[in-house]
Amino acid sequence: MRGSRKESRTRARPSVAALALGAAVALASTSSRADESQPIGASLHVGSGTSTSDEPVMRRQTVAELEGGIIALPSAPISKANPSANSAFFGSGTKLFGKGDATILAGLHFLYRWAPQWAFGAGFLFGPSPTAETIPSAPGASRSHSRNYLTVSAQGRFIPLRSRYFEGWVGLALGGVVIADHYETDTPDIYQQYPSVVGSRESNVRTEGFAIGAQAGVSWLVARSWVIGFAGRVDRWFLPSSPQCDVIYDCATITGSVTAFELGLTVGYRIPL
Repeated sequence: MRGSRKESRTRARPSVAALALGAAVALASTSSRADESQPIGASLHVGSGTSTSDEPVMRRQTVAELEGGIIALPSAPISKANPSANSAFFGSGTKLFGKGDATILAGLHFLYRWAPQWAFGAGFLFGPSPTAETIPSAPGASRSHSRNYLTVSAQGRFIPLRSRYFEGWVGLALGGVVIADHYETDTPDIYQQYPSVVGSRESNVRTEGFAIGAQAGVSWLVARSWVIGFAGRVDRWFLPSSPQCDVIYDCATITGSVTAFELGLTVGYRIPL
């Protein structure tokens, strides 16, 4: 009897071990399926060991964002002589932004997100279709003036609002701004006949300065790696107090400190690392 009991216990032990091994395999399989079902940003949490359904675990990732929108300088008209020049997008600048300028904005941002709540990177914004005006010139001549904007900045973002498909962020931008005043003679015959009066057919006056800004935005995950959102930004530009001029006294039209407002729609692509 004792021998048979020992033999039965010996036979039972492999069965218990097999059951434990089977349970472990089942649990691992379930965990791996759950990880595969989560969106791209929810596999590795950085900075905390817990996660919930409202705040997903995040991978380190890089983000490339395209932006398109508007830029407005309410206190910076195209020129003192013509404060209501027609902008490419808004018509007369006096309709919406006082005597300032407003035009189309485009840009590109590259960001590295090493933690769920922090991202940093760089970007640039420019105006591809600047506001233009006709300016006085020699008798019978026609000249035009337009103004381009370019900002290049380092950017940091803090993302306090996070869920599986929605995020809200705030940030700072620090960098430089370049403003180009472009002058052009639109009547080639006059230019050829009176070059000393009309001056060069084209001339550019460049102004460089320092820019600092605050920004905020929201974004939605619409596909595994694609994100769309809205971004707003307020910049303060610090420019030389005296305008630069060329040899025929075509001068820069912005000096001192200027406030710029930007609002845009963003489309981003995330690459997990």
